[in-house]
Amino acid sequence: MDTNTAILLTMLVPALASVTNMILRDQPNLRDGVTLAASVLTFVLVLTILGDVGNTTTTAFALFQVMPGLDLAFNVEPLGLLFAIVASGLWILTHLYGIGYMRENREDHHTRFFACFAIAIASVMGIAFAANMFTLFLFYELLTLSTYPLVAHKGTPEAIRGARTYLAVLIGTSIGLQLVAVIWTWTLTGTLDFTKGGILEGHIAGPMVAILLALYAFGIGKAALMPFHRWLPAAMVAPTPVSALLHAVAVVKAGVFTMLKVGVYIFGIDFLAATGASVWLMWLAAFTIVAASVIALTKDNLKARLAYSTVSQLSYITLGMALATSMGVLGGGMHIAMHAMGKITLFMCAGSIYVATHKTEISQMTGLGRAMPITFVAFLIGSLSIIGLPPMGGSWSKWLLVLASADTGQWVMIVVLMVSSLLNIAYLLPVVARGFFLPPAMAGGASEPGVLVWLPPAMTAIGCIVLFFFAGDILSFLAPIVEN
Repeated sequence: MDTNTAILLTMLVPALASVTNMILRDQPNLRDGVTLAASVLTFVLVLTILGDVGNTTTTAFALFQVMPGLDLAFNVEPLGLLFAIVASGLWILTHLYGIGYMRENREDHHTRFFACFAIAIASVMGIAFAANMFTLFLFYELLTLSTYPLVAHKGTPEAIRGARTYLAVLIGTSIGLQLVAVIWTWTLTGTLDFTKGGILEGHIAGPMVAILLALYAFGIGKAALMPFHRWLPAAMVAPTPVSALLHAVAVVKAGVFTMLKVGVYIFGIDFLAATGASVWLMWLAAFTIVAASVIALTKDNLKARLAYSTVSQLSYITLGMALATSMGVLGGGMHIAMHAMGKITLFMCAGSIYVATHKTEISQMTGLGRAMPITFVAFLIGSLSIIGLPPMGGSWSKWLLVLASADTGQWVMIVVLMVSSLLNIAYLLPVVARGFFLPPAMAGGASEPGVLVWLPPAMTAIGCIVLFFFAGDILSFLAPIVEN
């Protein structure tokens, strides 16, 4: 199959799955089976692209031209292909999990839920394969709009408030800041194409470089930098499969992916390093890493604790870009995959606990580990990967970020990363300890939920271990994005 055709199909197949969901609304088994088939086909298409081009960058092809030099265009490059592999692969497991969760928890409006879910995946594929900032921006906005109904899914006053915060922050930052940055870049350079080494050098200098970077950094609200992070905890009112989508498969990863693309292909890391324009962003990322972790410690609600953990972990990737070194970018790129596998495990385990017991507060989970050993062991493995302990995949991306900090002489950043790992231990492992080592007074006869709820997090937990042994391959795969 032609690579360009395969790229288009990665967007078309999920979009058609969304339509199929609505057509088959009265046949749930067939509806969910067709969507599962679409998720598998999307993953196969991405693997086909991987087999065809490997980690090379292909020539962009344009669907149509908006104006001279501004096209809706797509291509393949290593960072985008890694993002597409992660998103399409985890869609399969998230869909299976979503079927089990929605049915066992007796949620309503399954058709709307899975239709919006599929559109979100189509948007992610558009972001991953976008050849320029214009194309990425369009799909970035579509992703926000398609996930809004998912956040508001339950229809309660709390869900509506959370969804409004979600939409207001993400649309407000993208239109008010990111779009301004995109237009400014177009005015300066006459292009928005993603180009190795960046497009801005020679077109902007002095403090204006840092100001333009600030417009991008805060305009990419999905990266959840403080103070534009409130949308993420607010979105925790959504069903847990949505939380898994937001935190691992789509939204937040689209944010930090965009941050890396802007740093590498719009500014260029050499330009950022020479101008020092990203130093302020490095310190803001460091503050977000520590502050969000401290806030996570104060949360008794498990999903809220995991939400603030995500805010912290996303800034690892922003920090990698802001360090403006090859090692930092590679560490940030690798952390997209490592964090995705670890965090989706944690959120699906939280959903498994809720389905089995309807408990949401950590203080209510005493003794549950003995009643739900698969769920709690999976949670332990996901936690160890987020903490960054071998043999879990998360250890490698954190190690690369430490090396990048040392390479640039940023010793405070090494301390930040170490303190962050200690805080990770402090807010994640007590969940496991409470479940396994305290008396089972509150287990209340709980047991593992159905197989579609416990199996996906068990598989992603195994994935956390598998990624540890393939970190070198991921590093080699991403290497061309920083090679001159």
